[in-house]
Amino acid sequence: MNSLILRVASRFLVWLMLIFSLYILLRGHNSPGGGFIGGLIAGSALALFVMAHGVEKAKKIIRIPVTGFLAVGLGCSLTSAVAAMFLGKPFFTALWVHMFGMALGTPMLFDFGVYLTVISAVLFMVFALESKPEEES
Repeated sequence: MNSLILRVASRFLVWLMLIFSLYILLRGHNSPGGGFIGGLIAGSALALFVMAHGVEKAKKIIRIPVTGFLAVGLGCSLTSAVAAMFLGKPFFTALWVHMFGMALGTPMLFDFGVYLTVISAVLFMVFALESKPEEES
């Protein structure tokens, strides 16, 4: 899309949406929100950037391949699920560590994994839809 208004507005809106997605991710443990909806908001922000600036510029800005987001997301989710099994507890049992005055746990790690996985799924779809078709020989 070649719209000056969209390009200018996206520079502000993308950052605002990404910050809001992190807020939703972090608040989701005790309140509505979490990794899935935060990932959808972040994916929507990146989709807006792709529509305004194109796939190539988006890939250059993101720097990490989409498969990297997927691998880290699935790895975080899997780690949070099986971590308790190494301590003799049931699968998906929440584990907590208290440090620096706050409690960090495997539920947050799972939400972060879902967040990255949803972002990668949205980016796969947006890149496929916005890419120019390859010429057939």
